[in-house]
Amino acid sequence: MTIDQPTVRRGTNLPRMGDFNESVVLDAIRRAPDGLSRVELAAATGLSAQTVSNICRRLLDRGLVVEAGKKGGRVGKPRTVLQVSPGGSFAIGVHLDPAVVTYVVLDLVGAVVRRMRQPTPQVVDQAQTLADMSAAVEQLVEDSGIPRDRILGLGVAVPGPIDAVAGAVVEPPQLAGWERVPLRDQLSRVTGWPVVMDKDVIAAAIAERWAGAAVHSGNFLFFYLGTGSGMGVVVNDVVLRGVSGNAGEIGGLDANCTTYALVNEAIERRVLGPEKTPAGPGEAERSLLALMALAEAGDSTAQNIIHGWARRVGLGVSAAATLVDSELIVFGGPIWPHLSRLFLPVINSIVASSPFVGKMHETTVTGTALGDDVGALGAACLVLDQVLSARPQSLLLA
Repeated sequence: MTIDQPTVRRGTNLPRMGDFNESVVLDAIRRAPDGLSRVELAAATGLSAQTVSNICRRLLDRGLVVEAGKKGGRVGKPRTVLQVSPGGSFAIGVHLDPAVVTYVVLDLVGAVVRRMRQPTPQVVDQAQTLADMSAAVEQLVEDSGIPRDRILGLGVAVPGPIDAVAGAVVEPPQLAGWERVPLRDQLSRVTGWPVVMDKDVIAAAIAERWAGAAVHSGNFLFFYLGTGSGMGVVVNDVVLRGVSGNAGEIGGLDANCTTYALVNEAIERRVLGPEKTPAGPGEAERSLLALMALAEAGDSTAQNIIHGWARRVGLGVSAAATLVDSELIVFGGPIWPHLSRLFLPVINSIVASSPFVGKMHETTVTGTALGDDVGALGAACLVLDQVLSARPQSLLLA
């Protein structure tokens, strides 16, 4: 493919400036657990006191923030503190994993209000699958007791690759039958809510940025470990998606870091018996748990297999962290809770011994604090992030 003309940024769309400044103020309040006064907001955002006052009035009127007591200053009278109102708005998240579909409702601070799980259908009937997903979303909302008009929208996190323009799932390696399924638009039509769709690794990175380990970091990697693996990258508080929206596919590393690959290696090395050969994603995860149990019990071959896996991942994330100058590496995904105790020491050692990492700054390695539903939380955070976050690209003309 040849590029005939350079990419040119387009000018600032002034009518959007008010929305952007509103997002900046709300984002500042959200990132301060104890809240901020209007004076502190003006200092933190660089906006004038009058602009901050006007924005805060709008946020209060919309129920997105609340006045939460007084804060004493060095001089003058105590100042009123503003905090995000958790019940001001909500978002729905759906994570389509090869083994399980997870549904959540999040409040405005990223806390789970309700969750539900269902097995992923192994034979895809598009009409039936959409009907089942829609029914599950409706049941989730009904059980939560949240009025429909308080829900901002629905986010969907799916394995890559995706067609970001069409909102379609494009033949994920471990999801048989999902050949260019236009999930985004069809789900919006069936449920009546606006739907945003993204890759699960990107959604998970946004979840960490919104409510997880990376709330105070704008430069980090999220490494996802599920039926497959992938990496979300955030640089200068911008999530990198790439030209087709498929950044984070990690090629050869992923091929050696799937549950199937590890289980098959264990069977080949006779750590697991042939009866553990997985017929589907759910069985692959159960066989992996059997391998982990052997490693935990002291089986040296099982430990070597897990150690080799951790080393491959550690070398990969260390190189990626060096490439984009990250200060934080976060691990998560459905199988991460089972791996963390054996993985973290190996990966920490590799990152710490890197000849590049650590010269200018430390690089912290940690596991997600959001649990194994981070993909579903990320799906809901796609909505919160798109509607409420300060996004510099929103200042550009479409």
